[in-house]
Amino acid sequence: MGDVTSPWPTALPQDVRARLEEALAGLPAHRRTTFGLRVARWWPDLVDGLAPYPDPTTLAGHVLEKAAAAYREREDELHLLDERRSLEPDWFQRPGMVGYAAYADRFAPGASGLAGVAQRVGHLKDLGVGYLHLMPLLATREAPNDGGYAVADYRSVRPDLGTMEDLRELARTLRGEGISLCLDLVLNHVAREHPWAVAARAGDEHYRAYFHVFPDRTVPDELERTLPEVFPAFAPGNFTWDDELGGWVWTTFNDYQWDLAWSNPDVFCELADVVLHLANQGVEILRLDAIAFLWKRMGTACQNEPEVHQLTQALRAVAKIAAPSLIFKAEAIVGPNDVVHYLGQGQHHGKVSDLAYHNSLMVQVWSMLASRDSRLATHALGRFPAVPASTSWLTYLRCHDDIGWAIDDDDARAVMAQGWQHRLFLSEFYSGQFEGSTAEGLVFQHNQATGDMRISGTAASLAGLGHALAALDAAVDIDGFEDASHAVDDAVARILLGYAIVYGWGGIPVIWSGDEVAQLNDTSWALTPEHADDNRWAHRPRLDWDRVRDAVEQPSSPTGRVLSGLRHLARVRARLPHLHASVSAEPVAAPDPGVFAVLRRHPVGTMLGLYNVTEQARQVPEWWVRELGQLSLNECVDALNGYPPNRTADGSLYLSTYQPVWLVKASDV
Repeated sequence: MGDVTSPWPTALPQDVRARLEEALAGLPAHRRTTFGLRVARWWPDLVDGLAPYPDPTTLAGHVLEKAAAAYREREDELHLLDERRSLEPDWFQRPGMVGYAAYADRFAPGASGLAGVAQRVGHLKDLGVGYLHLMPLLATREAPNDGGYAVADYRSVRPDLGTMEDLRELARTLRGEGISLCLDLVLNHVAREHPWAVAARAGDEHYRAYFHVFPDRTVPDELERTLPEVFPAFAPGNFTWDDELGGWVWTTFNDYQWDLAWSNPDVFCELADVVLHLANQGVEILRLDAIAFLWKRMGTACQNEPEVHQLTQALRAVAKIAAPSLIFKAEAIVGPNDVVHYLGQGQHHGKVSDLAYHNSLMVQVWSMLASRDSRLATHALGRFPAVPASTSWLTYLRCHDDIGWAIDDDDARAVMAQGWQHRLFLSEFYSGQFEGSTAEGLVFQHNQATGDMRISGTAASLAGLGHALAALDAAVDIDGFEDASHAVDDAVARILLGYAIVYGWGGIPVIWSGDEVAQLNDTSWALTPEHADDNRWAHRPRLDWDRVRDAVEQPSSPTGRVLSGLRHLARVRARLPHLHASVSAEPVAAPDPGVFAVLRRHPVGTMLGLYNVTEQARQVPEWWVRELGQLSLNECVDALNGYPPNRTADGSLYLSTYQPVWLVKASDV
């Protein structure tokens, strides 16, 4: 039992306590007490998380000194935020939370950088945004730099965007509007030009040990037997020879991105300090980039190793002590059985990341829209293990990356399909090669050895809006005009249906910049030399602010309908407690495979999401709805329009083309 007269944990070594008290000297008594209480709360998680290292207790003491220094320097406004978030730990799980992701230089008008982002807060507020993810903006090497993920300095902002003071000011502005700032923290690697790598190349043995360096190909060749290639087309292999280093260095992603040796405790200390530094700039969410790759082990794919979850737990414990308003988002694009571990399973339950990407949901939405069939999605999404109620999925229709068709072979077999065949179908469908497809995606990283083809493209282009608008422009006779007009309507409906599924799943739904006004692929993506071999830049266009203005002024236009639709989804979502992230989403098999059904059982009541993934009208029997969710259609409303659901003559629920329905009891809203 601890000493009730002291905030410090009894397990804390006396010499560590003395150093911490010295570091905190001069702070008000209540601040010192708060820090001590947080150490007592998180000390076990910190030490347990550091178990991969030889002396976890000593290392934990060193890390706490860094936490104390950051806590001492933290602004009063951020201390207040910490207290508020400690009393509202579910702040990011609430139904009113909607996210938005963008490159700062492509969102801000002109070349206005971070200051320009602040000028456009009104647009974000109109969309209901409470979470803004700005893609990599820390200082990078000169191009090529993997879209900003080759970080050369964790403590500086790219000069074209502004300064660290500009970042603090932006965070302050956003915070005042109720918007939390999310930034990328690249954990797996640094640029060859990072000071650590520069020192290693200069012969500094201390920094050489920050990287995986081999004198010859013996070990790399053995490792390559089980390592996959991330970019087989333009960055084959996982190791690069460096003349200055005099060895082969591990480079999972590109030859200029050097993997960090997380088996070295000094690397952990360095990155823990970076986490604390960014938290003190007002960053509230850190996207832990490439987290799955941190720990290396011979004979494995060097992804999802147990030590990854231990070290993330330790990093989170450090953050909770110095800056508890900071949360972590795991960028782990892996299978269902692996991704849940990034939210915490077993001994790490609820102790790892607070957020994780639901990549499978994105893949399955596009799969349903292509196949007009929900059975694969229902099976695949229904077998996800439960995640801690204190965490949240991050859901999205697309992101800055390509879409890899993560269709599991066993899931496909369960619905009488073949995985490889369905993956090929999706690649051909969304690249427009499949007969009848109007999608305009681009093939990314075609692996000739495996047949794998990933897809780039904006949501609107993948949904066929560009093709439909071109047909509308070309239509000359009335019949052709009507057909093209219907095609436009269907494309808009597909976009909004996809987002309705994303918004209705729970967690934090995120809009990728440009989707709110149905921007199409950027046809000039290859004109920038450093982008010429990476067609993902086709779906990273600069936000067209003229298009935004036109969408506002012309709400009946295709862009206006998409913008209005996303605003409406956010408003409806915010008043439905059923969509709190602590409640699990349960995909259920609908009687009609053209309907995707998701059940949410909240203490307030049940919500049933029904989504017609086809261009034909569909029906769902009243008895099925009643037995499934104890929902009587006579007592229900569609929360998306506030009216009772449409019924057929026999009482069945009627779904029109690509229609979403959020069915709840009228008394629950």
